[in-house]
Amino acid sequence: MTNKLVPFFLIGASLVAGCDNQQPTTTPIAPKVDKADAVASVNGVYISKTALQELESDIAERTQGQSFPKDKLIEELVQRELLVQEALQKQLDKSPEFIQRMDVVRKSLLSQAALQNHLKSNPVTDEEIKAEYEKNVGGENNMEYKARHILVKTEDEAKKIIEQLDKGSKFDELAKKNSTGPSGPEGGDLGWFAPSQMVTPFSEAVIALENGKYTSEPVETQFGWHVILREDSRQQTLPALEEVKEQIMPYLQRQKVQTMIENLRAGAQVEILIPIEAPAAPQPDETTAPEAETEAAPTEESPAADQPTNEKPTESLEAPAAQ
Repeated sequence: MTNKLVPFFLIGASLVAGCDNQQPTTTPIAPKVDKADAVASVNGVYISKTALQELESDIAERTQGQSFPKDKLIEELVQRELLVQEALQKQLDKSPEFIQRMDVVRKSLLSQAALQNHLKSNPVTDEEIKAEYEKNVGGENNMEYKARHILVKTEDEAKKIIEQLDKGSKFDELAKKNSTGPSGPEGGDLGWFAPSQMVTPFSEAVIALENGKYTSEPVETQFGWHVILREDSRQQTLPALEEVKEQIMPYLQRQKVQTMIENLRAGAQVEILIPIEAPAAPQPDETTAPEAETEAAPTEESPAADQPTNEKPTESLEAPAAQ
């Protein structure tokens, strides 16, 4: 086997990254390894086949599936064991810095063990997954709408536009002439969208309309006053439960973990001993959404709701992230 050192990013992946994540790649007291279960020996210390498998998995995960020759990975483990033996010979494991670091690592691993034990004792059931799927896909979420709108600054402007519509004016022409939103030049066309993609007053108005009808009264949102024309509606083409099951699972696991932590916090005596400064209030220009039509409400409710359903991307009201 060549003695050429394995590229340092491998060492970084297994050692340095382990420190950054507060997770060691070796345990303080290694289990006894028999020669039959070893891939190498360093000064009489056996390196297990399991260690090689774990390194292979770790490297594959960190390099997005890239694989390396086994001899290179074994050499990586040999180098690591040489460094461990050198550190032990110099009694670095007895230094205050090392002891403090091991305490941090121990607490990190114990906290992870507590979470894993909770999820093992309270696994997400098929019934919970199905209920979450039906809650966020069924009912109103099963419909999508095609609409146009005219966005103006005042209620009086919106009422005058409704009067013109009542007299027979064409909606798209009024939108091109009067709408202050990005869809104005396109006659106010918003394409197809789900109700959850709109701010609540807007979506409620669309749902209440019949196809081909426009609002008889202006609709107010934080972006101004709207006159809305519902052009069409249809059932959404939705993903099957099996297609999104693996996306719903981690969401429900996070819910269980959050509930566990909240219950622990509620039953504990916690005292913060240092002053905590309140975050500075954001400036108006950092939180004000640009004038637009729809709000793509990112649904923490369910990953299933993230499935694309629109034929035409709707215009977003999401405010740009504060710098």
